[in-house]
Amino acid sequence: MNAPALRRVVEGPFGVMTLVEQAGVLVRLHWGADPGDGSALLAEAAGQLAAYFDGRLQVFDLPLDWGQGLHQGVRRAMAAIPYGQTRTYGDLAKALGVPAQAVGQACGANPLPILIPCHRVTGQGWFGGFSAPGGIETKAALLRHEGALLL
Repeated sequence: MNAPALRRVVEGPFGVMTLVEQAGVLVRLHWGADPGDGSALLAEAAGQLAAYFDGRLQVFDLPLDWGQGLHQGVRRAMAAIPYGQTRTYGDLAKALGVPAQAVGQACGANPLPILIPCHRVTGQGWFGGFSAPGGIETKAALLRHEGALLL
């Protein structure tokens, strides 16, 4: 039997987002309001997001769903990119020994944007995609927020 999903709505500079927890692990962050019962973990995650947006936090310390297989490898590689820096899809592909297109697809499937910083992954000489409202404009704003050197 699966544990019920708990949710908490948070507001950030890019709009309303919903954090989702299941069985003591954050499994999703999506744009839009989807209210639900909160938890201590969701309160902590909301606090860490607020600290990130206020410029007081650079590394999240939360239990996250890393996925499995290629998705796990790509998510952990994204999480290892330091605050304010970027890597290309090709960089991650080379490190993981997989095609860059597979890395791009795994980045696009990231269920925990910002917490697992897929915005720090770009194309070679271009931004690449971003699934949040605002698309690459939001990606660029997140990179500017972190002080990353933009293309």
